[in-house]
Formats: sequence, C-alpha cells, structure tokens
Amino acid sequence: MAKKDTTDLFQMKSEDLKACQKRFDFTVSNDNLKNETDKVIAYFSGAANIPGFRRGKAPKHIVARKYEKDILEELKMRLFSQAFDKLQKDESIDIVSWGAPTEKAPLALAPEADYEFSISMEVAPGFELPDYNAIKVEVAKDEITDAMIDERIKSYGEMYGSYAEIDGKAEKEDMLKVSYTSDFEPGEGASPALLRQVNAKENWVWLSEPEMIPGVIAALTGAEKDKDYEFTAEYPADYREEELAGKKVAYKVHVIAVQRRQPLGPEELVKRMNLENIDKLREMMKSTVENELSMKRRNEVGEACMKQLFEAVGNFDLPPNLLNAENEKELRNLARDLVKSDDDVEAFKANVEKHKEETRKKAEDKLRRLFICRKIAEKEKITVDGNEVDTQIKGMSKYYGYKEKELRSMLEKNGGMEDLHLDLMVGKVMDFLVKKAEEAQK
Repeated sequence: MAKKDTTDLFQMKSEDLKACQKRFDFTVSNDNLKNETDKVIAYFSGAANIPGFRRGKAPKHIVARKYEKDILEELKMRLFSQAFDKLQKDESIDIVSWGAPTEKAPLALAPEADYEFSISMEVAPGFELPDYNAIKVEVAKDEITDAMIDERIKSYGEMYGSYAEIDGKAEKEDMLKVSYTSDFEPGEGASPALLRQVNAKENWVWLSEPEMIPGVIAALTGAEKDKDYEFTAEYPADYREEELAGKKVAYKVHVIAVQRRQPLGPEELVKRMNLENIDKLREMMKSTVENELSMKRRNEVGEACMKQLFEAVGNFDLPPNLLNAENEKELRNLARDLVKSDDDVEAFKANVEKHKEETRKKAEDKLRRLFICRKIAEKEKITVDGNEVDTQIKGMSKYYGYKEKELRSMLEKNGGMEDLHLDLMVGKVMDFLVKKAEEAQK
C-alpha cells in the first residue's frame, strides 16, 4: 500500500514493488518549483558574463534565456540531490542500490504544473535473526602426525630453495626471464604498472597462479631459452587495470632464461634458518602445523555456525539487481579460471547455462551470508575502520606486486573498495561467531 509523506519542498509517496524493491514518487508543487527555479536563475545571474551588462547585473529573463539548458540541469540536480538526501536520512529505509531518477514530464523554466519524478531502489531483505550467541557446533580436532611435519619441512625446503638456470623446457612453477611486446598502446599518463604489463625489455614471469598475464602459463609451459613465442591474453572484464579490462592483447615473448627452484634438504634448511639442529626445525614446523590446523578449525567452526544460521533464518528474498550483478561477477570469475585457450572458450559457451546455474547458487549463498553478517554487525556494532582497510591493501599490494597507492587507485576506480569493506566486515562477524561458539562449548 502506498505511503505518503509531506515536506516543505516535496510530496512523497512510497510503493512496494517486487521483493526488496521500492519506488518513491516525488511531487514538487508549482509554487515550490517556481521558487527553486528563481534561486537557480539568481545563482547563474550572479556569475553571468553577458555583453552589454556588468557581471552579475544582467536581467534575469536574459540570463534564463541564454543559459536555459544549464539552469534546468542545475535545477534537476538540486531537486534530485535533496530527494536522495531525504531517503538516506530515513533510518527505516535500508538502501542497498538505486537507479537514476525518472521524470514524468520534462522541466520547464516557466512551469505551469507540478513537477513529478520517481526514484526506484533496492532495499535489504527483512528477516529475523535467531539467537546467534548460543550456537553450539561439533568440529573434530585434527591430530598432528610426523608425516605432517615431514611434509611441512619439505615445503619449506622448496620455499627456501634458490632458483637456478636450467637448459630444459619450462614447467609449471618455473620462473622465466623474458622480454615482451604487445599490440596494446597505452594512453598518455599510463601508470608504470600498466606500462610494465604490456611491454618489458627484461622481466620475470612465474608459471604459477595468480597469473601475471592471463594465459601466460599455458603459453609458456614447455618454453625454452633463446626462443620466441606468441599468444593472446584475454583480460577479464573486471581486471584491476581498467584500461585492459575486457581486452584481447597479442603478446610476443622472447625467453632469455628458464629457472627452476632447487629445494633445500633438512640439514641445509637448518643452516638457512639459523637453527641449532633438526630437532629445533621439527619443533618449529610442529608449531606452524598447529597454527594452521587451529586456523582450519576456526574456519570450519565459522562455516558450521553460518550453516545453522542459514537453517534458522530460512530462505528470504534477495534484491534482484544485486543478485544478477553478483551472479555476473561469479560467472566472470569462473570463466577466468576455466578459459585458458580458444578450445576452452567453446567448451565454456557450450555449458554456459550449467555454469550460470552453478554461479547463481554461489551468488545467492554469498548474498545471504552478507545480509546475515550485515545484520549481526549492526546489532553488535561491529565496524571496519580505515586502519584495517589500509592493512588489507598493504597485504594485497605485496601479493599482487603493486604499489599501495596504485592498488588503492584501481580499487577506487572499479568499485573494489566497497567489496573490500564488505569482505572485512564479514570476516569480523565470522570471528565473532566463532568466539561465541567456543564460549558456548565451555
């Protein structure tokens, strides 16, 4: 049923549309519209420079005629802005996304009728939270074995091993020294990261995930020193460098050298890590395994808590536009993982409906988790501050090999900052749930 609210400037009616969708209809009376129009014309008159008149002294009707289009745009912006402000200040409306305002009829400088426009939006779903403070879960603890410690020593030996040049063909996980060019032409003012991405006289490429260039692992696995290779990289639509997003870029690569990591044995590892003996090494590895198993168990407890919350809350409607956007994002991620060649493209297209079904379920679960965590965060006053965001960006910049400033700029351009905030919020709520579940077990 429509609801009506009156302010000095607007008459506003709200109407529920589909699930999680509302429309707000605004009406500005003819008198109010004339007053607002006069204010905007006065604003333009104060700065107008019209031949034959001193600045700011031209008659308003002349200013209105000369700047009619600009005045109408400014007037609409002011009206829409005040409408958005009103909606955002209304704590009873939990907005998650909204569309552009739509007019019933165009504005005119000499209005003869009321001005009407609408704003449609998506709102958070409504549901009741169960008592999440008393969730109990049963998750078995993994026992540490000698085999686990031996495996960890082996992995550290590989990690601390140094790369050495080989004469054979490159394999996955190898490191290649290369030079490359591409057919992509960066625009003026291109970032150093973008320039390095498309052309390099000398650079290192790892044949491991995450790929430095999409498709480079498949293209250079089997590559040999002093030989040339060509391949086409297909950058995903949400690639971090906006200029490359969705582009196909042809690369020509010359392999300067192929290097492979040579693992260290236990005795060499003891020396490299400045430890007293093998026993100390095993103690350190045991502690590392304990920490990892503890983290694994915390994740399992968190997932068990969320499963119980899903069951207790039950199904609830999700904002359709938000769900479609999340589904598209998941589909792109899946395509990026599966498509490495032209043959993969055809296989992906042949199974696209199946893929969409898979990604939609994943998108639905992700949004359900988000809205449940969002509601818990609101009740428990769990927030994400700037320092936490800065720390996360610092860690991401090291992982991806970007400067912090460059990565922040990319996130701000492609909307990634909001996703980062939400991911951090969900992580903090999951930590909260794990803590409560552990307390409930005692």
